[in-house]
Amino acid sequence: MTIRFYTRENFVEWFRGNREKPLVYEDEGVRSLHFGCLEVQSSMRLSDPYNLELSYTQTMMGFLLFISEPKHILIVGLGGGSLSKYCYRNFLNSRITTLEINPEVIAIRDDFLIPKDDDRFQILQTDASNFLAQSDIQADIILLDGYDAEGLPASLRAESFYSHCWRILEPGGVLVANFLGNDQFLSDYLDRLYSIFNRRVWKSKAFEGTNLIAFAVKDENYTPHWPSLVMKANMLADRYKLDLPKVVRNMRQSQFRSETK
Repeated sequence: MTIRFYTRENFVEWFRGNREKPLVYEDEGVRSLHFGCLEVQSSMRLSDPYNLELSYTQTMMGFLLFISEPKHILIVGLGGGSLSKYCYRNFLNSRITTLEINPEVIAIRDDFLIPKDDDRFQILQTDASNFLAQSDIQADIILLDGYDAEGLPASLRAESFYSHCWRILEPGGVLVANFLGNDQFLSDYLDRLYSIFNRRVWKSKAFEGTNLIAFAVKDENYTPHWPSLVMKANMLADRYKLDLPKVVRNMRQSQFRSETK
């Protein structure tokens, strides 16, 4: 059973004895999912439930700089459904498949107004690592946001997992990975992506907070043409209400720092 809508005081008291349970907490018009930590995992503003409330999710939409009309978006980790809902609402010609291992998280989908499954939207209760290892599914975008109570699971940061992601991506496809910027093993995860994607990896800090978003492109010949990316970012920014020009600046600065080390 999922606990819902505590006051702040009761929330903290409940949490101390129930670290493994998802909890839905509502405050000042924002409904949030907490799971295994007091930090927010997902948030939804009740007045605009399909908007991306947290800045790291907004930054992850930087895949639009590479592919502006995705055919199939595969999402690892449901949480409160922010990424899944946004993609479903904004990319009307895209199929959206979300993989979530925890049935208790899927059980609260109605609390976050996550759409019902239909011919282009599906939530699968499965271990993403095992699923990708065995599946012949293909996608042109993969969004990785599969955190649990302990952080990023070992199976979702293994080199074999990133290899499976590379395999199922269409040529020219993009893997977008959300990392915690203070993770002591962050450089190891990035090194695995660099190796598998032949260093076609660009990074952007989230607009707020410490999250780091990595964009890995399955194209050994791809090299960013920064003026063109700036133009594309400006063109798409108003349409999707995203600060995509800032993502471009962050990626370019990150590449420059890597090249000058």
